[in-house]
Formats: sequence, C-alpha cells, structure tokens
Amino acid sequence: MSDLHIRSATASDIDTVLTFWRTAAEGTSISDDHDGVTRLVTRDPEALLLAERDGVLTGTVIAGFDGWRCHLYRLAVHPGYRRQGIGTALLAAAEERFRALGGRRGDAMVLDRNEPAQHAWRAAGYAPEPQWSRWVKHLDS
Repeated sequence: MSDLHIRSATASDIDTVLTFWRTAAEGTSISDDHDGVTRLVTRDPEALLLAERDGVLTGTVIAGFDGWRCHLYRLAVHPGYRRQGIGTALLAAAEERFRALGGRRGDAMVLDRNEPAQHAWRAAGYAPEPQWSRWVKHLDS
C-alpha cells in the first residue's frame, strides 16, 4: 500500500469529492453540496481525508471531532479499488487524528441497508449500539 497517499482535502478538491461520492458512496445527504463541503473544510481543514493512488482519488472519510466525541462519515472507496486496504488505511488515519486530538471513542454513521459497509465496519472493530437511535431534524432556512 506504499503507493497510497492520504491527505486532508482542500477547497480545490470539493468538486472532485462531490463527483466521487456520487460514484462511490452509498446514499446522499442534505450536506452533499458545494456549500456543505466548503463549510466542513473551512471549519475543520483536517477532517476530510482523501486517499489517492497515482493522483487519482480512491477513497474518503470524514473524521470529525467536536471536542467531545469523534464522528466518522462518508467512508467511501471507489468500486474499482475496493478490497485493497484503502478503507482500512483511511480509518487508521482517522483514528490517529482522533487520538492526537484526545478523542477516546469513534462512532460511525452506517446505513442499515448497506450490508457490505456493515461488514467492513465490523472488520475494522466497530459494532452497532442497538440501545441508541439517531434523531434528526433538518434545519432548512
């Protein structure tokens, strides 16, 4: 995996990331637009991690830390590059970031219907907590 490079995204990566997520990510989010990703990269420039091989975007993960908890979103690997350790490398980089910030536990957003993702998260040592539910309210203006 020595040819894999992981780095933080910059503003110039946003359009590429949005296009990538349409191919590689499962589902979409209300925040999957240029303004949403710009806010993320501006507020926390190290949160959006990109994996590249030969200059080609092959994977992403958002490793957000709010000072209290560590949150993982948008772990996505391009279908043509799956099962090559890219997701594992991205999670290792995210966990390293969390430890450096003083984080003690990471949680991940995983769609119930996305069985391949559930398998990948379990293989990485994550487990669902059935006693918790995610409650959401859209804050449209």
